[in-house]
Amino acid sequence: MISMESSVFESVAAGTHHDPHALLGAHPHLDAVGRPGTVIRVRRPLAESVTVLLDSGVTVHLDHIEGGIWEGLLTGPAGRYDVLTHYADGAEWRAGDPYRHAPTIGELDLHLIIEGRHERLWEVLGAHPRVIDGDAGTAFAVWAPNAQAVRVVGDHNDWNGELHSMRSMGASGVWELFVPGVEVGARYKYEIRTRAGEWILKADPLAQLAETPPATASVVTRSEHLWRDGAWMTRRAATHAVGQPLSIYEVHLGSWRPGLGYRDLADALIEHITTTGFTHVEFMPVAEHPFGGSWGYQVSGYYAPTRRFGDPDDLRYLIDRMHQAGIGVILDWVPGHFPRDAFALARFDGEPLYEHPDPQRGEHQDWGTLIFDYGRAEVRNFLVANALYWLEQFHVDGLRVDAVASMLYLDYSRRDGEWTPNVHGGRENLEAIHFLQEVNATAYRKHPGILMIAEESTSFPGVTSPTDRAGLGFGFKWNMGWMNDSLEYIARDPLYRGHHQGEMTFSFVYAFGENYVLPISHDEVVHGKGSLLSKMPGDAAAKRANLRAFLAYMWGHPGKKLLFMGQEFGQLSEWAESRSLDWWLLDQPAHAQLQSFVGELNRSYRAHAPLWERDNDGHCFSRLGGPTWDASVIAFSRRDAHGGKVVVVSNFAGVAHTGFALDLPLSGTWREVLNTDAVEYGGSGMGNLGYVYAHEEDNGTARATLTLPPLSTLWLRYQRDPHVPSPTRS
Repeated sequence: MISMESSVFESVAAGTHHDPHALLGAHPHLDAVGRPGTVIRVRRPLAESVTVLLDSGVTVHLDHIEGGIWEGLLTGPAGRYDVLTHYADGAEWRAGDPYRHAPTIGELDLHLIIEGRHERLWEVLGAHPRVIDGDAGTAFAVWAPNAQAVRVVGDHNDWNGELHSMRSMGASGVWELFVPGVEVGARYKYEIRTRAGEWILKADPLAQLAETPPATASVVTRSEHLWRDGAWMTRRAATHAVGQPLSIYEVHLGSWRPGLGYRDLADALIEHITTTGFTHVEFMPVAEHPFGGSWGYQVSGYYAPTRRFGDPDDLRYLIDRMHQAGIGVILDWVPGHFPRDAFALARFDGEPLYEHPDPQRGEHQDWGTLIFDYGRAEVRNFLVANALYWLEQFHVDGLRVDAVASMLYLDYSRRDGEWTPNVHGGRENLEAIHFLQEVNATAYRKHPGILMIAEESTSFPGVTSPTDRAGLGFGFKWNMGWMNDSLEYIARDPLYRGHHQGEMTFSFVYAFGENYVLPISHDEVVHGKGSLLSKMPGDAAAKRANLRAFLAYMWGHPGKKLLFMGQEFGQLSEWAESRSLDWWLLDQPAHAQLQSFVGELNRSYRAHAPLWERDNDGHCFSRLGGPTWDASVIAFSRRDAHGGKVVVVSNFAGVAHTGFALDLPLSGTWREVLNTDAVEYGGSGMGNLGYVYAHEEDNGTARATLTLPPLSTLWLRYQRDPHVPSPTRS
């Protein structure tokens, strides 16, 4: 035996040594007379004999030393070799030696990980198929700074990690090992020895693929997808989304058309979105999650698209096809909390690591989940790199960041005494604020033209202000106040709406304080709230008229648009993730007409720049009035950068108004470009024969006389406007 402390042999044999490579593998050695050679050690417990087979043709028979460790001497360097193991039952196993390889992680990578600034973290940590020094295999790396030891277990070793102990990379907290022979498709996990001496089994936080739930192993994968969306990506990079039309179709993949995978969805979803005219689709979270009933909002695999619908390249195919069809793709992203499942991030190396160690800051009481430790550089890096991963590796056009309000405030959903103020004595979570600023600034710097959207329900200032002005740096914010107020209003009997006009018009007061998206999301059509159509009062025809009027008002209101799937054709029942949308309704003319209306609404919206070009400019918006007054009528005008004008007039009363006098921005002819009461949409056909004329009054006002159908919205376009070409989808 070559001289070495017995304790090293014992700890390597037990799998508890922090650097098994110091003993195992091929090491230079001088014999008794000073001649250079190589000592080779491997660990093969229960072996009957072990032989090293060098590529040069030399064979070296090893001797058993202790604890399953075998050793042999070789004159000169070893070069590449395999290890041939014989067992008493006659079994034979030939494999490359993981311990002959140098570290697969460089010093710069480790430095950036320690600093929390590795923007391509997914290329370093996780499992990566590679060919290294003649061996084809997989390089594994995981961050587990509190671990005493880490081993890779999986299909390659029958889930026994004794032969695959990882090497600690010092102060970085990273452990790494290259395992020859591990191929794409192999399942694996990390076996981690905690400070308490317990071995725990964990999925890889940076795994890019996982088993289909309820199975929980990570899976080695590699992308072979060739992107064909270059024209889209080039155009996107040159686009400023705030000044573009944006109408989003929100989709839950599992219930849009159950049974369809990522690839199968492409044709059907593209056809539907093309028909209904939306510019973007937003997928509820596609990152791997253990419980389908969470809708994806409790993530266990942040870098792994859920296997429920296919492999990562299948998702790439879907997004690629969307882009080629001119449709943008937004993903819901959940950096606010994660579930407690024992196989995933919770107490990853036996102690709080990804979660904040203080229960007052690390546990979400409402959702039973854990809150990320945003003050830890490596955790922020994990999340920032994750955002970049989806934007770069999957070409997504934006991330809708879930539950931002829960991140911003230390007292979110907590009573007095259940939270600790920040260093300034306030309730703001300064570390989370810093993280949001970092992820937004980094995402926009690396990927110009993308959308970072906050689901934020409070009055926190500067959500969409730039980070260099102390804002959070989001591109858009969901207008939750508008959503709540408008849905409360539209659910009222038309007889009483006149007493509650403020519910619909209060949003005008703050509509330009942020860059808003107006959402009618999944949360509003589930858990007893009923579908959007079912919220409307009256009989079936009145419900549909109400819905058309409301949607046209929403599309005319300042702010971008989002509508949850099924509402575009008047889904009757509320949404449930366990069953399909009621597509059979489209066999009924009334519902088919409603879907046709939404398609025309979106196309007309995109064709008229005043409705989207200056959404965030209050100078391009005006309330309208006139001598005829009805509290159930709301009218306003929108203007684009070229002086083009569109007027939106909504009559939310249950009765028509003929001879309704309204003061318009300019005298002259105004074309009726949308009338929600049109016969082709299922309405009565009442209207203004396509045009209204505004006469100039003695006092200089331009006054028109309109016919307003009951439960309707009209869009009027000023005919003398300069021609502005319709934008392409972007």
